[in-house]
Amino acid sequence: MEHLIGPETFTPLSSWILILVLIASIFFLVKAADLLVEGASGLAYRLGIPQVIVGATVISLGTTTPECAVSVMAAWSGNSGLALGNAVGSVIADTGLIFGLGCLIKHLTADRFVLNRQGWIQVSVAVLLALLCYGTWIMNGEYAALGRPVGLLLLLLLAGYLCVSVRWARNHPQGMRGVVSEAMAGKAPGLPDTKEVARRERPIWLLARILSGLIIVIFASHILILAVSELVLRWGVPQVVVASTIVALGTSTPELVIGLASVFKGHDEILVGNVIGADILNILFVTGASAVASPLFMFDQQAQVPAIFLILHLPVMLLILGIFRLCIFDASKRGRFSRWMGIPLLTVYVVYSVLQYVVS
Repeated sequence: MEHLIGPETFTPLSSWILILVLIASIFFLVKAADLLVEGASGLAYRLGIPQVIVGATVISLGTTTPECAVSVMAAWSGNSGLALGNAVGSVIADTGLIFGLGCLIKHLTADRFVLNRQGWIQVSVAVLLALLCYGTWIMNGEYAALGRPVGLLLLLLLAGYLCVSVRWARNHPQGMRGVVSEAMAGKAPGLPDTKEVARRERPIWLLARILSGLIIVIFASHILILAVSELVLRWGVPQVVVASTIVALGTSTPELVIGLASVFKGHDEILVGNVIGADILNILFVTGASAVASPLFMFDQQAQVPAIFLILHLPVMLLILGIFRLCIFDASKRGRFSRWMGIPLLTVYVVYSVLQYVVS
C-alpha cells in the first residue's frame, strides 16, 4: 500500500484538502466498521460460533495483518526496532487504549469461558516473549537476537492457538445456537435486526461483508495516518511525537474503530475478543513472521533496538496485561467489566506515551 499511496502523495495538497481527506477517511472507517461488525455477528449466528471467538480469531487476524506486513518488511530491511516495537506497542495500545475506552463507555460483557482460556494464553505468550528477549540479552549481550527458530516456534504456537480456539468454540457452554445476544436479535434501540439479516443472507455473503469491511478499514486507516501526519508536521509538531504517538496509534486504528463500533452496536463481546486475539496475534503472528523473515537483533551497530525496548516497552506490556488480568478476575465473578477498570488501563497508556517522548 505504501508503494501505491505514500507520504509524498499528500505533500502538494493544501491543509484544507487534507482536512477534507481526514474527514472522509473517518466516514469510511465508521461505515466499514459497521459493515464488518454486522457481517461478523451474522456469521457467528449462522455458524453457531460465539461472537467473542469470532473477534478473537477471524477479525483479529484481519486487523493484525497491517502490523504483520509492516513488521515483516521492516525485518527484511534490517530495522529490528520497528518490527519489535510495532508488535509490543500494538499490544499496549490494544489493551490500554482500546479496551480502556470500551470499559469507560459501557459495562462490557465478560464471557467467563473465553476469558479463562484465551485470556490466559494472552498473558502466557506475553511472558514468553519477555523471557525470550531478556534471556537472549543476558546470554548474548549486544549480540542478542530472536532468530528464525524462535520465529518458527511462535508460528507453531499460533497454529495451535487457532486450532484450540475452534475446539473451545464447539465446547462453549452456551451451545451452538445460544450464542446470540439480545443486541444481535435487534433488541437494542436503533440497531438493525442482525439475526434476521443472518437468516436472509448466505454465509458466503456474510463473509464477503467481513472481508470488504476489513479492506476498507485498512485502506482508510492508512490514508488517515498519512493525512494526519502531514498536517501535524505542517503545524510544527515534532517528528518524534508523530512517530511515538500518531503513527504508533495508527497501526491500531482498525482495532480501535471496529472495537468501538462493536460496543455502540451492542456487540461488545467482539471488542473483548478482538483485543485478546489481537494481543495474542501481535506476539505470535507479527513477531513470529518477522523473526522468520530475518533475525530480530536486540542491539546492533546502528542501535536499531535501543535500550528503551527492554527498560520501557516490555515492562509496560507486562504491567498493562497484569492489570487486565486482575480486571478479568473481578469481571468473572460479576459477569461484566466495570467502567472504573478503564481508568488504570488508560492511565498506564497515557503515561507510557509521555515517557516515550521524554526518554526519546
